[in-house]
Amino acid sequence: MGRGRQKAKATKQARDIKYYSPNTDYSALQKELGATTRRAPSHHIEVPAEPDYSAYEDKYADQIEDDDEADSRRIG
Repeated sequence: MGRGRQKAKATKQARDIKYYSPNTDYSALQKELGATTRRAPSHHIEVPAEPDYSAYEDKYADQIEDDDEADSRRIG
C-alpha cells in the first residue's frame, strides 16, 4: 500500500526538476562572453596537404594491374 505514496512523491520531485528554471543573470553572462575578444588557440593539428603522386602513377601502373589480376585468380 505504501507504493502509491512513494510513486506520487517521485512524480512530484521529477516534475519539480523538469520545470525548474533558475534566474539567469544575463549581464554576467554577457560580460563573460564578451570578455574573450581575442581568439583562443586552435587545438587542431594542421594536416599537411597530400603530396602529388601523379608522377608515380605511370611508373608503377603495371604493378598495380598485376596485383589486381592475381587477386581475381585467388578467389574460389
